[in-house]
Amino acid sequence: MASLTLSKIEKTLGTTPILRGIDLDVRDGELVVLVGPSGCGKSTLLRTIAGLELPDRGTVMIGTRDVTQLAPRDRDVAMVFQSYALYPHLSVRDNLAFGLRLRGETSAAISERITDVSRSLGLEKLLDRLPKQLSGGQRQRVAMGRAIARRPSLFLFDEPLSNLDAALRGEVRVEIKKLHAKLGATMVYVTHDQVEAMTLADKLVVLRAGRVEQIGAPLDVYRHPASRFVASFLGTPGMGFLPARASAGRIRADGVDVALPESLAAHDGEVVLGVRPHDVRLAAAQGALRFTVDVVEAMGFEAYAHGHIGGKPFVARLEGDAHTRVSSGDVLAFDVDPDGVHLFDPKSEAALVVPCVRADA
Repeated sequence: MASLTLSKIEKTLGTTPILRGIDLDVRDGELVVLVGPSGCGKSTLLRTIAGLELPDRGTVMIGTRDVTQLAPRDRDVAMVFQSYALYPHLSVRDNLAFGLRLRGETSAAISERITDVSRSLGLEKLLDRLPKQLSGGQRQRVAMGRAIARRPSLFLFDEPLSNLDAALRGEVRVEIKKLHAKLGATMVYVTHDQVEAMTLADKLVVLRAGRVEQIGAPLDVYRHPASRFVASFLGTPGMGFLPARASAGRIRADGVDVALPESLAAHDGEVVLGVRPHDVRLAAAQGALRFTVDVVEAMGFEAYAHGHIGGKPFVARLEGDAHTRVSSGDVLAFDVDPDGVHLFDPKSEAALVVPCVRADA
């Protein structure tokens, strides 16, 4: 396996900037997830690493090799696509063997590699089937197996689970995590799915409009977002944002009177208060937030009250069976977990306190 280093990668399509100076270090054996909304540049960045796109500026290093101008076949990378990209007229066995034959591997080596890969991915009984005879999850395992069989320096995944239903996504996600642990492989994984990003990544890279917004361990990025964008993108339901004023260690606005934790108590002036639905609890008395309910969304194991505070949308989690006693139009009082209070600059949208920003965890 090998490390990956991207330095000041820029890419423009026509007159539209797609990548705007991307810097990224991926350690040997690390699983890094690129996440962000559609159009943020994550797939273009992955294709640039693979050699399917050439950057206008910047360098791509795999290990100690500068591969910026090399063709994909010369980079020693393997890519798994969302469309599986299997050869429909070839059996599973021949799909797994295809890349090895192109590289001139011996028949004995190919047979041994196919046996190892098929055992790892549970494909032994499927080796003589054609892709059309497989389920979506089985096809994706074959696509991963073809990549693994090559034993590349670097694995690249381009939204590989997007064509699967929710149950299969969960199954294959676990398989990818197991494979990474078993192989100790260097992997770069692109997704727009927050669950995939949070559960798979050793290191999370949040992209926005062709730039790196924040890098860090998934929980660090979730708990300490560097900007309002990161805070809003990670988490389902998303963080609620309320314009307010900080003064004398408190945040006050219409329906809001929140005591600030010590780390934020020095702020004074106009701010944006951010609170996640999971960081509030129904209050026995007045509460820090007064919340008018529009609708209650019961999800079996938990429920969410959707409503508004001072005209701004807000969502709060309801614990236990509390949702059975809440109706549209009710005004509820909530307490706020002090560790769940986030403040953002109203103009720049940067977090006012960020204990962990761009941590190469």
